[in-house]
Amino acid sequence: MKSVYVLMPVTIVMAFLWAPPAELLGDYSRIIYFHVPLAWVSVLAFVVSGILSVIFLLDKKNRFSGLDGKSFNSAAIGLAFTVCTVMTGSIWAKLSWGSFWNWDPRETSIVFILLIYIAYFCLQAALAGKSSRGKIGSSYLIVAMATLPFFVFLIPRIVWSLHPETIINVNRTIYMDDQMWITLLTALISFSVLYVYLFNLMNRIMVLKHRIGEHPHAAD
Repeated sequence: MKSVYVLMPVTIVMAFLWAPPAELLGDYSRIIYFHVPLAWVSVLAFVVSGILSVIFLLDKKNRFSGLDGKSFNSAAIGLAFTVCTVMTGSIWAKLSWGSFWNWDPRETSIVFILLIYIAYFCLQAALAGKSSRGKIGSSYLIVAMATLPFFVFLIPRIVWSLHPETIINVNRTIYMDDQMWITLLTALISFSVLYVYLFNLMNRIMVLKHRIGEHPHAAD
């Protein structure tokens, strides 16, 4: 995954030097090239953790080893990216609306998502060393994944929001010029590759710890 070392710098250069500022927001708009990809990867990581959990629970013959550990790793990345999403979103809010936090529907939704996944890691810590840890944790991640459409897509669209309209409206019209949406697309790809890189790295570390008996999922 050496491409991540190329894509991320390219994204930064495009975001700050190539893409033009938005008409109304000016240079403040450049944060979108980081805020949106961070939010996208957060959801991606949580969905991957949920799908891996489904496979883990259905795999009665243990054909796929370490899936509970991999779902844990993906959820951990998702939580980290969600925190970064909140941070970049707060900066955007301060610059655009004058306050770091406004209890906007999207802001409120992300708080619930954070609490749901923080609770998952608290649960995993409480079950450390127990044989049921993998199954209970996987079941929790499946339920958590089921809440994502509600918090990510439904609430922000049925409740009035301070957030600007989505980049593509109901008429499928793109609100960005060519340089801006190409930069955003590049950023989405770059952050997705970064997720894959981090996910693979954490899984390799998990395997190494498993071999020396230090990883909490070694007995699952």
